[in-house]
Amino acid sequence: MPPTSAPTATYLEIGSAVWHKSTFSGASNGCVEHAELSSNLRAVRDTKNRESGAIVFDSPAWRAFVEGVNSGALSL
Repeated sequence: MPPTSAPTATYLEIGSAVWHKSTFSGASNGCVEHAELSSNLRAVRDTKNRESGAIVFDSPAWRAFVEGVNSGALSL
């Protein structure tokens, strides 16, 4: 069953997070960054458009996303 509401994080938490750029992006800015937030949350944002905010995932949803990409079930 999908969650009834999406997880949230404050602007302060997202702004002060330590962001990690995808290893697939190389020297370009055409990729995404992710950060581990408090309360077992993860955030993802567009490297080229950081000021547009981030999408926040809880840990189980983040794990499912990463596993889906790694297994080839989700193509990027």
